[in-house]
Amino acid sequence: MSVDKLLHPAHVAILQVLLFTPAARFAELQKASGLSSDHFNFYLKQLVDEGFVAKTDGTYSLSGKGKEFANRFDTEERKVERQPKVAVCLIIHDDQGRTLVQERLKQPYYGYHGRPTGKIRWGETIMEAAARELMEETGLTATLEFNGTYHKMDFNKQTGDMLEDKIFFVIHGTNPVGELMADFEGGRNAWMTVEQISKLEKSFITVEAAMRDAHNERAFFTEARHEYAPDQY
Repeated sequence: MSVDKLLHPAHVAILQVLLFTPAARFAELQKASGLSSDHFNFYLKQLVDEGFVAKTDGTYSLSGKGKEFANRFDTEERKVERQPKVAVCLIIHDDQGRTLVQERLKQPYYGYHGRPTGKIRWGETIMEAAARELMEETGLTATLEFNGTYHKMDFNKQTGDMLEDKIFFVIHGTNPVGELMADFEGGRNAWMTVEQISKLEKSFITVEAAMRDAHNERAFFTEARHEYAPDQY
């Protein structure tokens, strides 16, 4: 069952009640929904069949899957909260002082240059994600070190609507080993000097700042808001 289908008011009412109690009986949940018995039973059965709600000895409670899902509810707005994406950003330098730059060849931000990045998978450590993304997107291994955290918020310049909200764990890499994979699905890699990077027509605003921060001895934390025109996103 998709998240959208779980946003029926009856589903929300059931999950909201069970979020604040260990267990509840059918009548308690039905009362919260305001539906007739037969109508309500249809939605409750969906939650049980999909593994969000468990039935034991005539009472209903959230399963592990249901607890994780219900915990993301905004109980006042009665909707699932959106949260920032969490990813790693890799700043890799070779022994010639060049930086690994990646041209993005997929939407959004098609044609922009930046650093290899990738989402952290469920249950994966930050450094595991960094090593995996580096190998998958470049074919390289490197000596990796956590360098800082960057919160990047992108907005539509015309409407003010948020486009993306991401938290990057910035990982600095040295001593790369292997043959650089020039092309991969969704991007192209190249080693570039600072001068070459400065001449790129399309580059993420954070590129130069991230390079400077990568050389700091202390871990950094920074947040920034950026605006993009519709044709840039």
